[in-house]
Amino acid sequence: MAEASRWHRGGTPQHKPHYGREVEIRTTLQELLLYLIFLVNLCILSFGMVNPHMYYLNKVMSSLFLDTSVGGDERTNFKSIRSITDFWKFMEGPLLEGLYWDSWYNSEKLYDLKNSSRIYYENILLGVPRVRQLKVRNNTCKVYSSFQSLMSECYDRYTSGNEDLSEFGLKQDTEWTYSAPRTNSPWHWGFVGVYQNGGYMFTLSKLKSETKTKFINLRLNSWITRGTRVIFIDFSLYNANVNLFCIIRLVAEFPATGGILTSWQFYSVKLLRYVSYYDYFIASCEITFCIFLIVFTTQEIKNISEFKYAYFKSIWNWLELLLLALCFVAVFLNSYCIIQVFLLLGKLLKNTEEYSDFYFLAYWHIYYNNIIAITIFFAWIKNMFLAIINDTYSEVKADYSIGRRPDFELGKMIKESYHNVLEKLNLRKPQKDEDKKKKSGDLAEQARREGFDENEIQSAERMKKWKARLEKKYYSTEIQDDYQPVTQQEFRELFLYAVELEKELHYVSLKLNRVMRKVSALQY
Repeated sequence: MAEASRWHRGGTPQHKPHYGREVEIRTTLQELLLYLIFLVNLCILSFGMVNPHMYYLNKVMSSLFLDTSVGGDERTNFKSIRSITDFWKFMEGPLLEGLYWDSWYNSEKLYDLKNSSRIYYENILLGVPRVRQLKVRNNTCKVYSSFQSLMSECYDRYTSGNEDLSEFGLKQDTEWTYSAPRTNSPWHWGFVGVYQNGGYMFTLSKLKSETKTKFINLRLNSWITRGTRVIFIDFSLYNANVNLFCIIRLVAEFPATGGILTSWQFYSVKLLRYVSYYDYFIASCEITFCIFLIVFTTQEIKNISEFKYAYFKSIWNWLELLLLALCFVAVFLNSYCIIQVFLLLGKLLKNTEEYSDFYFLAYWHIYYNNIIAITIFFAWIKNMFLAIINDTYSEVKADYSIGRRPDFELGKMIKESYHNVLEKLNLRKPQKDEDKKKKSGDLAEQARREGFDENEIQSAERMKKWKARLEKKYYSTEIQDDYQPVTQQEFRELFLYAVELEKELHYVSLKLNRVMRKVSALQY
């Protein structure tokens, strides 16, 4: 990132000579400006990936599948499920009604029933939903001997070691036989366990009547048993109006204590990234982000090679490295998501009769958004370091806070740069030496009007010229070395300059004493 050069020597700022003050402040301000551009670009990347439609799509879908209750006097919805009976009521009621939208509100059919359902008439159901459960084996825990006569079976909490892989029930079709998990599928972190993919699963039909018959058969044949520990309901939607995918997962956990704990995930993500002109603008910001990352990485490598072990003594340098690491992780996740969408999206959309596992794509997309958010957090901390903790910036700000104009003024620098640009573009005539002499003459004339002695004015003019010549020679901003060798003649000139300064100080002291004596006499 923009280097905090004052801290690279183990976190202790070194004294800077007067002649380097201007260069140091100019460099600091340039670093701050460059870093602000980086921050703006990073914020555009973060907020450019989200929009209000994501919130509203999640809200609409959560209201449909979580808050819709069973018809009649019962008010059972997904959030209020507490027993297996409640679960089957939800499956055969609100879930069934929410997934199948076969006709308009006046019962007019909108499309061929062989096509996908259109939830709320705007959201296409991609493929078919999938339901799967994970179970544990009997005797995975031990019943105390005094209670073995009352309870001979014992089902422990879910772990991969306790998982049941055997057939059960009707022992036919995929809902009664175990299916191995895919290697690249993420695990799910629930309330009472961490669950892997795979299990006893089945997909729903495109026809509402067939799906309802399926649910009834499973309920009558006790598909949910004492060994059941979790049931997942997964499906995905696409809204072409806002170019968003909504990946939905409803989870019902069956803890060893009994009862049911429900949870859910609604991920509205933009998997088709580059469609509109605004999307291409975001792509240009992504390229700019990579350029910044290359420049900052090169800069930090140079600093490490220059200061070696002393570089790692500063906590701010560790913040630099952490920020770079987060940026690289963000670039990796973004590239991975783009590649996976390119490779898998066509295959998932092609198989309309099977379950389309968009959860895998949404999972990594959400991780990318989280990494970007963390990166912005640390980037703003770094920005506060550059703008507040940095000693050079603090000195300039302190000068203004006490009403004293600093030796190097930001406004003056901007004004001079502006005039130089106008002169180079031939939009303004360059300032002539005669104007400067006239300005100097005006100052001398003003001093005479204020009653200064002619000898004092000439002495001040001589001292000013002498000071300007010495500062030009010894305090040039082009010279960056802390140490400069001087010749014998140069030392003699510096000594004479110091003598003249001492004379001036003695003369001013005498005048001050005379003034003080006159003030004392007036008091008596």
